Amino acid sequence: MGPFLRSLRKSGDRSLYQFSFQGSLLKHLIRKLEHFAPLSQADRCKLEDIGGRTETFEADRDLVAEGERPRSVFVLTSGMAFRYKLSQDGRRQILTFLLPGDICDLHVFLLKEMDHSIGTLMRTTVSAIATEDILGMFFDYPRITAALWWSMLQEEAILRERIVALGTRDARSRVAYLLCEILWRMEAVGRTDGTALRLPLTQQELGEALRLTPSYVNRLLQELRRQNLISWSGGVLDVTDPAGLIKMAGFDPSYLHLEGAPEEIQRHFAEMESQE
Repeated sequence: MGPFLRSLRKSGDRSLYQFSFQGSLLKHLIRKLEHFAPLSQADRCKLEDIGGRTETFEADRDLVAEGERPRSVFVLTSGMAFRYKLSQDGRRQILTFLLPGDICDLHVFLLKEMDHSIGTLMRTTVSAIATEDILGMFFDYPRITAALWWSMLQEEAILRERIVALGTRDARSRVAYLLCEILWRMEAVGRTDGTALRLPLTQQELGEALRLTPSYVNRLLQELRRQNLISWSGGVLDVTDPAGLIKMAGFDPSYLHLEGAPEEIQRHFAEMESQE
């Protein structure tokens, strides 16, 4: 049982729509990056400064569509989105889910056009980051650069785990694994209340992420409820038995790389700190 599971505690307060997150526009990104390594005050100030123009999109809207020229790098500051592709016959495959603090996409200024689309699951706000700010951080802020590399590696690991899940897990463990993953990622950026979180996913969207029919997803969710592993109503998921859901999923959160940088990297950052 890892530290993240131990940190999930039941809270008596279920006012999930009244979370209070004080701080900068990019506070969730800062919190996420500090899972890799502590940022210096100068690093945090830089990240607070680059949060630029914000845009808010209603649910079921594209932030950017496949074939469009990327406008800028942007960070989710609130809400929830997803990457997806459409097949030639119009079927949608959801690739990954994007949560507050996630970047979409750090390397996008290298592309002439998007090779996938990004849509919203709920009302979502993003903050645009100018290309010159991204490039400037790469050259002038090595801790931020290393943390952003870690963030990209985490996203690649999430995609690899999804491939493994679709290829080797049965339907029940696929659903359990995805719920575990979202819970761990939300907890990492402070978007949970104990083991509960706002999750506006429909059975259709779960099916499109896991290649299951909505009716089959419904039966699987009912099974998880009967086993008292979860409760889910009004867009709020509560994992009432995290250990049981982890066992059902065969879930190992190590692929999320939330345990911090390797010791040699931490020593390097400490030496940098002493020289500043």
